[in-house]
Amino acid sequence: MVELDGHSLTLDQLIAIADGDRVGLSGAARQRVQAARSVVDDCAQHDTPTYGINTGFGDFAEVKIPREQLDTLQVNLLRSHAAGVGDPLPVPVVRATMALRANVLAKGFSGIRLDTLDLLIELLNRRVHPTVPSRGSVGASGDLAPLAHLALVVIGEGDVEGMSGAHALRAAGLEPITLAPKEGLALINGTQPSTALLGLALHGAERLARAADVAAAMSIDGLQGSAKPFDHRIHAARGFPEQAISADNLTALLAGSGINAAHANCGRVQDAYSMRCAAQVHGSARGAFGFARRTFDIEANAATDNPMVFADTGEIISGGNFHGAPVALACDVLCLGLAQLATISERRSERLVNPALSGLPAFLTRDGGLQSGLMMAQVTAAALTSELKTVAHPSSVDTIPTSANREDHVSMSMSAALKALRALELARTVVAVEILCAAQAIDLLAPLQTSPPLMRAHDFIRSRVATLDADRSTSGDLASIADMIASGELERACAMKVN
Repeated sequence: MVELDGHSLTLDQLIAIADGDRVGLSGAARQRVQAARSVVDDCAQHDTPTYGINTGFGDFAEVKIPREQLDTLQVNLLRSHAAGVGDPLPVPVVRATMALRANVLAKGFSGIRLDTLDLLIELLNRRVHPTVPSRGSVGASGDLAPLAHLALVVIGEGDVEGMSGAHALRAAGLEPITLAPKEGLALINGTQPSTALLGLALHGAERLARAADVAAAMSIDGLQGSAKPFDHRIHAARGFPEQAISADNLTALLAGSGINAAHANCGRVQDAYSMRCAAQVHGSARGAFGFARRTFDIEANAATDNPMVFADTGEIISGGNFHGAPVALACDVLCLGLAQLATISERRSERLVNPALSGLPAFLTRDGGLQSGLMMAQVTAAALTSELKTVAHPSSVDTIPTSANREDHVSMSMSAALKALRALELARTVVAVEILCAAQAIDLLAPLQTSPPLMRAHDFIRSRVATLDADRSTSGDLASIADMIASGELERACAMKVN
């Protein structure tokens, strides 16, 4: 069980929750939640206008709401803001969103009741997953529409995987709650859907960076390239730590290669950039992922409410922590890093299938003409890489005013986050194409053998994807290799630490 305390949620823990782990709430968090709720309860008994408690929302912030209608105000907020459209978010994203929102509430700045937070956590633990449309947020006052769809289930409305929220609660042995002042706003103010997508995409991107080093090493050996450009002295002289990590990985992966030893005196002075500069490009991608990681680590444990409740002074203060600019920028930078991995990978795939560049049989088949080999696999990589270039265009540079110009600068964090997940899928398959081609190249160089770690990776690939001795559809092969990358099995198959 992952215990939420509002301060220490990690990416690994979030991934575990997204995959099904249970969640609890720390004792200290319970005390903070109750203290903040006391401030809200006291405020609700007075007539002083306080945003989100006894006023309307957005451009209706100056409209005072009578005391007897404060609970109705919160229900109306959820109903009106549940205006999302499009395909529903995948269940792991919904679970991550729920966990992130519960973690924010646990910080004690939201003013929610403990019973309401406990119900949100029980939805996770009993696998009640609200249906959350993926489109409808501009990342302004947070991801209002997605969170409203999620929150409706708490009050027994909305949808849960094909059934009504009320029915889903009953089936799970749970009772809906009646919202009290500020609770509707507390459930929907924040960047958690965007941050959930960022977290899942980041986890996959970090894993892809390690797989990309394995792919590059296999390709460099298959192309009979040199390991000298990865000498640690070269990379220490430049000073980027992520570049040095990739160079160290490539050096270790290529160590002991019989293929490399066989062409030690071939006379080639320099390899192409896609081989020689692999550490520099992969390192730059890792640097981009590092920026995204720092943003995620902060935002996953950040208070993103408005207004914020400060129990120590009894104050409720309006601000703008819900603005998704940090998440939008992190997602856009993540996409740029993924594009770097994909574009250089596609170039290595092209070299592998091109006999003028590789010295290998054309399209990696011994029976060219009758057989087309991996001709179209490289075309697939080219198509996906081209699409990725479009996806990598930043969303964070855009803004479109909403809410009668009260929200006159928005982040587009949800758009950026959805693109990040798509960019990961594209880049992962592009690298899978390279691995398919590189494994075939190593087969064609037999009886020469690659290095021990790469041979272990090669053998693992061959346990699921056979050598291409005769033309076949390679769609299933690419899906299998993409799964190896996504699960981390490929890097583990090397039986050495790939950083």
